[in-house]
Amino acid sequence: MSSWADEIENESNNLPPPREEIKGDTKIVTEYTVKGEKKVKTVRTYKIEKKMVPKAIAQRKAWNKFGSSQSDKPGPNASTTVVSEEIMMQFITNKEEAQQEEQQDHDKLKASLKGNVKCRICKMDHWTKECPYKDDLGAIKESLAALEKEGGGPGGAGAEDGAAPASLGATPQSTGKYIPPSKRGLDGGASRPGMGDSRLTDRRRDDTAAVRVSNLPEMTQDSDIKDLFGRVGPVARIFLAKDKIDNKCKGFAFVNYINVQHAEEAIKTLNGHRYNHLILNVEWAKPSSDR
Repeated sequence: MSSWADEIENESNNLPPPREEIKGDTKIVTEYTVKGEKKVKTVRTYKIEKKMVPKAIAQRKAWNKFGSSQSDKPGPNASTTVVSEEIMMQFITNKEEAQQEEQQDHDKLKASLKGNVKCRICKMDHWTKECPYKDDLGAIKESLAALEKEGGGPGGAGAEDGAAPASLGATPQSTGKYIPPSKRGLDGGASRPGMGDSRLTDRRRDDTAAVRVSNLPEMTQDSDIKDLFGRVGPVARIFLAKDKIDNKCKGFAFVNYINVQHAEEAIKTLNGHRYNHLILNVEWAKPSSDR
């Protein structure tokens, strides 16, 4: 037998279940609650909207709920879910545009370094050792230089000497084969007397009067080498090894003097000389055949 107080409490807690009705694009939700001693009926009306979402989001919405929300109805539950504003992501650049910008920067850098390297033979933008014309033009220039040294210049040895360079410069039209300047204008391609010997002598003379200086700073320029070694004697040629990318000194250079005595004096004077924060090492340069 139950008490009358328990029966009154059961009657107050016996509320109708919530109800949902869908009419077209409108959803009506009816709920009953108790506030104090009064029963309150709450009616909420929702507007149903269809929205296109990515396939991944639609699949996630179809997942089964778990945990404390396992028995909840479809849709978010305010007690377990916090709904915030949607944040739309807009990508400013894509992968292709980034690659194009990187290629443009590479082209600009390549164009800025274009004029730093110049060939001594054809004056093009590449290293002298990579010149495709070094075998042809180099031999012609060396032969002309040897002729000028022997004859004292283009017009300083009379009519016979002046006619010789003209005949040497003419290339036979009968064949397309290259003929060295020392063999041009002669029958059978015979060597001109004394021509090859003088060229070898000049090369040997350049090697004997050449010194190698190492342990140079990175910021060394050709003018610095010329000022330093030009105090000893007249310099014929200077080669300063530089890096292809940053155009900085690699640390060594070759200096050719006109006289061997000046090369000897440069080794005695500048070997062990303090230059900036380094100590120079000056020695005889090895011949080309021994390198």
